Amino acid sequence: MFEIWETSEPARLISDAGSLKVALEKVDTMCRLRHDQAAAHLGEAGEGYHFEIRDHDGKALARLSYVPDTSRAYQSVVVEEMRGEGGVG
Repeated sequence: MFEIWETSEPARLISDAGSLKVALEKVDTMCRLRHDQAAAHLGEAGEGYHFEIRDHDGKALARLSYVPDTSRAYQSVVVEEMRGEGGVG
């Protein structure tokens, strides 16, 4: 079991996930949402957004800082290698 936290002040639990792959997808979805909100001028990005994926003991396994770039379309923050889909040679 993994927990997804937005660690910008105040920190809040966003969701949980049964696998790391699902947790990464949920973080990507949150970044897409923040990008869309920034593009619609619905929120202030300020210094950006900070996310953590934590294990069942609360230990941070991954951290991501994201600042929306509304000058272009959203591009996934999760690379193929992180999803475990990257092929070797």
